[in-house]
Amino acid sequence: MTAQAVRVELGWNTSPGAPDVDGSALLLVSGKVRDDADFVFYNQPSHASGAVRHEGKRNTGTGTTDNIAVDLARIEPVIDRVVLAASADGGTFGRVSGLYVRVTDASNGREIARFDSTDATVETAFILGELYRRQGAWKFRAVGQGYGSGLEGLATDFGISVDEPQQPQQTQPTQPTQPYHQPQVSQQYQGATRADHRTPAQPVFPPAPPAAPPAPAPVRLTKVTLTKEAPSVSLAKQGGTSGALRVNLNWEVRKQFKGWGSKLGRAVAQHSDLDLDLCALYELTDGRKGVVQALGNAFGALQHPPYIHLDGDDRTGAVATGENLTVNLDHKNDLRRVLIFVTIYEGARSFADLHATVTLQPQHGAPIDFSLDECTVPSTVCALALITNNGGDLTVQREARYLVPERGVSPQRTIDYAYGWGMNWTPGRK
Repeated sequence: MTAQAVRVELGWNTSPGAPDVDGSALLLVSGKVRDDADFVFYNQPSHASGAVRHEGKRNTGTGTTDNIAVDLARIEPVIDRVVLAASADGGTFGRVSGLYVRVTDASNGREIARFDSTDATVETAFILGELYRRQGAWKFRAVGQGYGSGLEGLATDFGISVDEPQQPQQTQPTQPTQPYHQPQVSQQYQGATRADHRTPAQPVFPPAPPAAPPAPAPVRLTKVTLTKEAPSVSLAKQGGTSGALRVNLNWEVRKQFKGWGSKLGRAVAQHSDLDLDLCALYELTDGRKGVVQALGNAFGALQHPPYIHLDGDDRTGAVATGENLTVNLDHKNDLRRVLIFVTIYEGARSFADLHATVTLQPQHGAPIDFSLDECTVPSTVCALALITNNGGDLTVQREARYLVPERGVSPQRTIDYAYGWGMNWTPGRK
């Protein structure tokens, strides 16, 4: 393999009732990971070396891909194999059609290797392939090994410690205690002189050994996908009570066009300068309100109000960069509510024929993600998620609500009216 960096694309067909699929990679030394940090997946998206990164999912119109970037030149010399795996979330691979893994040259997109899995039945995890060293060069090998124990079974097989639910401990029967007997002490000293009446020597105990370093926290495999049927989740229940909450938006133009909006969809596809802006309306507990957005350079701040920061303005939709917004959960008690929304700044007149995925990744907790429904109205602004403070616990509510601004009304003012923020708006530009 002559490529210095490759992209691993795990793909499958999207169909009603089929489980979701997640890609992962394990960096191995002699068949095992060195520690849990050698496992790259949705909850641990980047290896410490930077050589392997989980870039997330893309909608293709008829299917979905989950992508992993591998910089072969940066992989540590001790690593001899990178296992490429897939796990099914909510079902078996027998219900997943069109499953494949494809390796392409990251510099030009040229396909290097491909493996299609066609004989899956009851498996819930698969090793589809692996990158391995041979005589100083990297090669790809198809594997196709299935697991019935899911991602947990696959991970533990390679030495990963997985965070499992605690089982109630069984009470051990108590052993009867032996009666304590006070030792007899003689009150007489026969033939002893005064100099012999010394304090008995105290026992000497060896110094206590140094405390062992705490064991690293095991890997958490849980994640949360919000749907219409289950649209909300508590951050506290997922462990997201402190640190940074990362909000990512990625999108892709659908390749096929049909029905209402096909003309708009073609317009989207023809514009390489499509610019979506991730924004947030906020209300603090002291009553202050505002907006975080690229428009007007209102990027916010993390360490002082509003405790929300927009990283930058991206035009690609790539999940590795994309539009990213961060909320400081260390100041969650200062937040009353936060509405995450997206607007079309330029490049299209509607969200029609545009696929987008939202991921909220707490620093300490399971990731929360959801996809937007297909847009069937001429909308230029979409409410993504509403975060509200309920007695110190932040609740994330999936909105996925497309709004159509009236003539002459900005997308920001439209979202304000819909959610009753009550702010005064003036024209702005980047």
